[in-house]
Amino acid sequence: MNKLLTLCLIHEPPRLLLGLKKRGFGAGLWNGFGGKLQPGESIEDAARRECAEECGIRVKELTQCGHLEFEFKGDPEIMDVHVFRVGGYDGEPVESEEMRPQWFDTAALPYDSMWADDRHWMPLFLAGKDFRGKFLFDGPDKIVSVDLKEVPDIRTAA
Repeated sequence: MNKLLTLCLIHEPPRLLLGLKKRGFGAGLWNGFGGKLQPGESIEDAARRECAEECGIRVKELTQCGHLEFEFKGDPEIMDVHVFRVGGYDGEPVESEEMRPQWFDTAALPYDSMWADDRHWMPLFLAGKDFRGKFLFDGPDKIVSVDLKEVPDIRTAA
């Protein structure tokens, strides 16, 4: 069983906007902005809505650059995450009930306070590459298996 999710990252070299998750799954970790689709919603529409809800920006440009699958031992649900690069947006990032946004220099990302998988795929994202990956976790922060590869174009990669 797959759970379809979005993840949006705003990269304005040399900085990256992350949000500190304040509640729910991943609370206490820095992450991009995103979440679940609502009934009848496209992946792109969900990505735009989640950015607006979580950090107050209105996305103008959105490009899918990654596809990640996360499996947690003992949980039959696979998190099927579509990763987007936000190219243009309106508004300024503001804190919401769920996230506290903050800009980070890409040379000093808070990896120790991010999901363990971010260390693997984030360099591809920051380099402007498209990627596809599968991660198997044993608990919330222990990766037991990684299958990650750069792909020429995520929209055509199988």
